Amino acid sequence: MIFDTFNTNNSCFIIAELSANHGHKKEIALETIRAAKRAGADAIKLQTYTADTLTIDCDNPHFTDVMRGTIWEGRNLYDLYKEAYTPWEWHEELFRVAKEEGLICFSTPFDKTAVDFLEQFKPPAYKIASFEIQDIPLIEYAASKARPMILSTGIAELEDIELAVKTCRDTGNNDITLLKCTSSYPAPIEDANLATIQDLKDRFGVEVGLSDHTLGIVAPVVAVTLGARVIEKHFILDKSIGGPDASFSLDEKEFTTMVNAVRQAEKAVGEVSYELTDKVKASRKFARSLFVVKDIKAGERFTEENVRSIRPGFGMHPKYYNDVLGKKAKNDIEKGTALRFDVVEELSKKNKK
Repeated sequence: MIFDTFNTNNSCFIIAELSANHGHKKEIALETIRAAKRAGADAIKLQTYTADTLTIDCDNPHFTDVMRGTIWEGRNLYDLYKEAYTPWEWHEELFRVAKEEGLICFSTPFDKTAVDFLEQFKPPAYKIASFEIQDIPLIEYAASKARPMILSTGIAELEDIELAVKTCRDTGNNDITLLKCTSSYPAPIEDANLATIQDLKDRFGVEVGLSDHTLGIVAPVVAVTLGARVIEKHFILDKSIGGPDASFSLDEKEFTTMVNAVRQAEKAVGEVSYELTDKVKASRKFARSLFVVKDIKAGERFTEENVRSIRPGFGMHPKYYNDVLGKKAKNDIEKGTALRFDVVEELSKKNKK
């Protein structure tokens, strides 16, 4: 599976998405990779496209009206992608520096030429963006390379996801991870619908995670508690760089806080267990047990007035309380004595433990 490939020791795989957060300066992109490592990311992810592989340079309403209601309103698609793309000639150095930093590096290809270009780097996976989940020829081509596939589901209806998963499997590629995603930038937290994460896993029998565009770190932390094995979040060296994705990206300090919170959440989730740790076992001494709370003479009967279930836990289990009542003490017992079977007539004969 994908996580064996990434060797993440069964922990959540955290991806820092570089996207457009480089201001078209290669040194910023390289320093962002280094910062992602410092922030605790497992991987840095690129996007491999040009404006011409995504769309055409056209100003008719189809290419401008689509931006209405978004943070990019007033622009056309071609201009946006021309600003946002990562130059292909940078990729070799980006992959190399990521490897030097101990980060996994892979990319989202947006057409077949990008897949062909990326193959030279032997990427450990291909990520399909949410807006490309309907591009079945692209998914088929990427999946045919027999690399793990990560698919965002942002704009997908159920039948879109079914077809995308089937397309991967029809190529013989069953190493699939589906990411719950809300394709709104930024995404309102109330639209996250993170409960879908477990349903994706159950419904499709795949690994699952979250590609997050909400502000802050709440959604990634909650996602981990709901079974997310991958968290992808846009990462920027400094928000003053600006750019199309800056407003919903985390800087190094924020990303570090997210990683730490996710790792704490993983520890909190743990595993199903009813075994007590040594520390908890030691705390059992604070539990309730049966104690003599008034002096008792030999032959005197135990009553609700002289025996109680109280803290600490050095006496008999409270479940024996009704069995003790009415029985006689075998000897004098002082107030504050933890009650034992061997001082209770009849019970001691039964050798109860």
